[in-house]
Amino acid sequence: MADQQIFQRLGIIGGSGIEAALATAFDMTNEQSHDLDTPFGSTSGTIITADCGDVPIALLQRHGVGHVLNPTQVPYRANIYALKQLGCTHIIASGACGSLREHIQPGDLAVCDQLIDKTHGRQTTFYDNAAVHVEFAEPFCPVLRWWLLDSASQLPNTKVHVDATYICMEGPSFSTRAESEMHRQWGADVVGMTALPEARLAREAEIAYALIALPTDYDSWRLRDADVDQQSLLIEIIGNLQAASSAFLELLKIALRDVSILQEHKSPAHNALKLGIWSDKSKIDPAEVQRLRVLWGRHFDD
Repeated sequence: MADQQIFQRLGIIGGSGIEAALATAFDMTNEQSHDLDTPFGSTSGTIITADCGDVPIALLQRHGVGHVLNPTQVPYRANIYALKQLGCTHIIASGACGSLREHIQPGDLAVCDQLIDKTHGRQTTFYDNAAVHVEFAEPFCPVLRWWLLDSASQLPNTKVHVDATYICMEGPSFSTRAESEMHRQWGADVVGMTALPEARLAREAEIAYALIALPTDYDSWRLRDADVDQQSLLIEIIGNLQAASSAFLELLKIALRDVSILQEHKSPAHNALKLGIWSDKSKIDPAEVQRLRVLWGRHFDD
């Protein structure tokens, strides 16, 4: 079984507020468009591969062009499979969220380090026909987080939080105040709707994954000023999202100037399946092995 190449291509998944800017945010060459049909259906939309300087990247709009897919409808399995098929060894994702902590202010960035899953009804694994159990105690790649935080020191005028626990709820409605208070008691710092099963599927695909959370407002635990009307509040939230989105793109531009950390340090995720396939491989249907060869084929080549 050959080891995974340490760095090959960086996938960038744009969430709310960032999707429309993805295609124009970077100085790209060798652009190609990919509309892929995977064993799990079609992706959210066209994936663009290109070179940003000397760095191969792939851009994906999580919610599709025009933000037509709500968080539950996003084809997470197809998206991650397609990024793997296009050679992505690393993924950076963005996600709009609500802040559960006073010190994480709207417009900041948070490089998340932990996850709590409160979703239900989503397809959470590629391996419906085998027993595959990957380690997920540390859901975000430490090498990617190191790379991002090292670059964040060069980002002016934006506070970047070095850790945050992200709780992923099903949605599409937002939390009740009681739920928001419960999330705080559980130790969550931000709340969103898209990090899972995305992060879990990336681990199953042996792709290093990191998430930058974009707080747009304080979640419903924090009482709002009764004198602020809904229209003014919406304008404020959109402004915060735009500020965080711009900072996210600027952080990526800085990081992409030097990917030596990614080239020189292997992510634990890159061998996630080494001990993760618990089924007797000789008993797994060969057709299933072939169907998912992009994901796990190298573990059947011995």
